[in-house]
Amino acid sequence: MPVLPGAPPLEVHLKRVARARRFSLRVSRLDGKVTLSIPARARETEAMAFLRGQEGWLRQTLAAMPMAIVQPVALGSAVPVEGRLLTLVLGAGRSIRAEGGHLLIPGSPALAPVRLEAWLKVLARDRLLRASDHHAALIGRRFTKLTLRDTRSRWGSCSHDGGLMYSWRLIMAPPSVLDYVAAHEVAHLAEMNHSAAFWRVVDRLCPGWKTERDWLRGEGQGLHHYRFWD
Repeated sequence: MPVLPGAPPLEVHLKRVARARRFSLRVSRLDGKVTLSIPARARETEAMAFLRGQEGWLRQTLAAMPMAIVQPVALGSAVPVEGRLLTLVLGAGRSIRAEGGHLLIPGSPALAPVRLEAWLKVLARDRLLRASDHHAALIGRRFTKLTLRDTRSRWGSCSHDGGLMYSWRLIMAPPSVLDYVAAHEVAHLAEMNHSAAFWRVVDRLCPGWKTERDWLRGEGQGLHHYRFWD
């Protein structure tokens, strides 16, 4: 991993992109990760020269970013589930369930965060599969698979072979936000771009989608603050 000397030294994740024609520098708003995308055949010395030329901008950008807030998950803390903030409490039985403003988690308190994360992923898959099936049927398209990841740079993606990928943390957002992301990615099954034609498909699937997009831009970063492990 290249390191840009200075005070402090900056680690840079180098990403070779087959179709890239130029260098592209990106700083994640979520965790400050610096990624430099370069053409597949570019030399690392060229990448470092580009970095040095962008050092002023890079350090200013990092200095202006707020410190990441980490919220460890444990019994007694509150976690959003489908847009509702629920307090985690110890429950009886074998299954996690919501009651009123609480989320009841049975078993060992020490395992509550891990069990909750697994439960949220199952719920996310159910909701995203349902939404994706619905939108795909409306435009007469089919997707080949649906996968969940804990992505920080994007909420979803659609591959050229029709595979859909989503961040499982969407289950913590309001249902309308999750539905918008599903509509957005399914629309790529018809238009693999962000052209006017693509946005017309999104308009058809999710009227008023700008409200949900604005929620993600303003509140989405907070969903990554919840930590389910030590």
